[in-house]
Amino acid sequence: MGEPDGRTALVTGGSRGIGRAVALRLAADGALVAVHYGGNEEAAAETVELIAKSGGRAFAVRARFGTSGALDELFEGLTAGLAEHGEDGLDVLVNNAGIHLAGSIGQITEEEFDRVMAINVRTPVFVIQRALPLLRDGGRIVNVASAAARIGSPLQIGYSVSKTALVALAAPLANELGRRGITVNTVNPGVILTDMTSAWTSAPEAMAGLESITALGRIGLPEDVADVVGFLAGPQGRWVTGQAIDASGGTYLGPIPPA
Repeated sequence: MGEPDGRTALVTGGSRGIGRAVALRLAADGALVAVHYGGNEEAAAETVELIAKSGGRAFAVRARFGTSGALDELFEGLTAGLAEHGEDGLDVLVNNAGIHLAGSIGQITEEEFDRVMAINVRTPVFVIQRALPLLRDGGRIVNVASAAARIGSPLQIGYSVSKTALVALAAPLANELGRRGITVNTVNPGVILTDMTSAWTSAPEAMAGLESITALGRIGLPEDVADVVGFLAGPQGRWVTGQAIDASGGTYLGPIPPA
């Protein structure tokens, strides 16, 4: 881990998968990281322990998004954790928490659609709203959406709509916050080897199919996405704002010529 750099970061959905990799990357860069989790306390504690063992600083914050009072719980835990470490402000906000919804237009229900929009769109919007009084000038906001916003699979239409809406948030928010030096960007991963994708990636034929439509010829790892987030959250990303960065390894860009 790097030396403490005085920055603080909140990573929602930071206990596993992409979120864990992002938390580890930001801690390695020297930030104090608040690792948010919804229900898996053991995974969150493991993430915090991994950071501590590497010489970094982190603490866990619980809030089950989609339930009443979740944002109050999140920010009460965040401010208390920051205070315990002698901090009172936030430098980096990574909205990574989200849920998946499979189904075509004829299959999804109103209840399912409302839930995926509430978790994947409404929650990040209001997490940002609540975080702004804490967010220091020169801060960074990174929203993790999905390449599904570009590819548009009919088998995950509700998920695609939610992630497209999240992508649309960056440009107007970047304009609103730019005079404070705060950048706002979106990272769009493709299929990444995580718990959420295990149903696909555990099948060799599915893996082969996904690799065959990806320019770089493999499935992504959480660290592949975390490094992009780390760049946008760091000093090198100071001149990038209002953008959606595809981090899919070139998934479904068009016909791939034979080797």
